[in-house]
Amino acid sequence: MEGPQVRVPPAGRGKLAENVMHFARVLRAAGLPVGPGKVLDALAALEIAGVERRDDFYWTLAAVFVDRREQFELFDQAFHIFWRDPKLLERVMSLFLPQVQGRVQEEQPEMSNRLADALLPRDKPGETPEAPQEIELDATFTVSEREVLQRADFESMTNEELAQAKKLIANLRLPIPEVRTRRLVPDARGRRVDLRATLRATLRSGADIIPLRRRSPESRHPPLVVLCDISGSMSRYSRMFLHFLHAITNDRDRVHTFVFGTRLTNITRHLRHRDVDVALAGVAAAVADWSGGTRIGASIKEFNLRWSRRVLGQNAVLLLITDGLDRDLGKDLGPEMERLHKSCRKLIWLNPLLRYEGFEPRPLGVRVMLPHVDAFLPAHNIDSLIALGRALSSLPDGAAPARRAA
Repeated sequence: MEGPQVRVPPAGRGKLAENVMHFARVLRAAGLPVGPGKVLDALAALEIAGVERRDDFYWTLAAVFVDRREQFELFDQAFHIFWRDPKLLERVMSLFLPQVQGRVQEEQPEMSNRLADALLPRDKPGETPEAPQEIELDATFTVSEREVLQRADFESMTNEELAQAKKLIANLRLPIPEVRTRRLVPDARGRRVDLRATLRATLRSGADIIPLRRRSPESRHPPLVVLCDISGSMSRYSRMFLHFLHAITNDRDRVHTFVFGTRLTNITRHLRHRDVDVALAGVAAAVADWSGGTRIGASIKEFNLRWSRRVLGQNAVLLLITDGLDRDLGKDLGPEMERLHKSCRKLIWLNPLLRYEGFEPRPLGVRVMLPHVDAFLPAHNIDSLIALGRALSSLPDGAAPARRAA
């Protein structure tokens, strides 16, 4: 099937096609899935809609290049920087210099770091950048790139740092202590004598001395259940958490993962795929309310009715990942949180807002949820995920609720 026929303006009458192509390259470098086919579709759409009005030009490109709601903010910033003023790009990029460890300074939060990373000039292959002679850095006062990356906030990372962070997250594990079950397994040093196994061994050997067979309770990891918020305020963090949950799901058994925004979705089956890209693509296809509103009370109520008895047995540990900002203002949240807490062995709440030193539980949803959790921990960088493993291994049963980790 032939592609759309696009009439490219002849030389000397404009460079619209060339500029649209360069704009598509910027979007692709910033992380949007923009390929040659979309460039052709954009030129065909512009030929129909025209370029006389700026609003028509803006929304025509947005309709072609933007597939998901979370991509719109990045497109909006890139459009206004790329198409407004040829020299505006130079002035904006000067705001991001100097740079340290490839990260944009936090004093300029207006532009997305992914967009800034895409617009920064790249070194040409084979060229060695000249080192500035007037600046000298003392290596004794620096820390390793790994340590800097572990302390960096997920929201402020560049594309390169996000790729490195995903590799580190793929190797993280949760050392949840094993618990004793009522199932008995053979054990030569067990305290209980297994009469049935002892009689079978005697009949097989026919010996005069009866060897005693013993058994003891089996110890195994409890089930891990995760409820992850994917609303608009949590989208940048929840994407990194999904990489973390994919690593955990493929490392151990009995891991159940649910995501919620305005509705609850079970994504356990998708995360069991070994390839992280295939797994996350399946999650994206299954979830219909990504980066929308948040209905925490309604989502937890649905979980309690449909899934609680299936997955929260056998001393399950539950991780609740959300910022606590509820669109329903805490409706049905208190009773459902109490029921959820009583159904599991431990309930750990991970909240990215705890990255702020002056955090106070002012939202109604946060105040309602706090009395029903065993631990209240931050989750905004790799160090916080490592601290989560230490907290899970040291948290005793019956821990006091609503305690913030040091």
